[in-house]
Amino acid sequence: MAKDGESIAVVGVVSQVLPGTMFRVKLENDHEVLAHIAGKMRKRRWIRLAVGDKVKMEMSPYDLDKGRITWRLDN
Repeated sequence: MAKDGESIAVVGVVSQVLPGTMFRVKLENDHEVLAHIAGKMRKRRWIRLAVGDKVKMEMSPYDLDKGRITWRLDN
């Protein structure tokens, strides 16, 4: 069982851009999750995400349907 503050790191591809800096991300195991941008990415506004971008995410072990995008990876 995970301790408080621990998160699961996963890699996925942005499949849909939603309003309010929300995204649908398709993971490597074909599971789709709803994700928002982490605060540091939001602060740096020149980092843009589009459909097809590969991203690194953090997910809580308690809710595997939502996540937080932390990095945009090179394709």
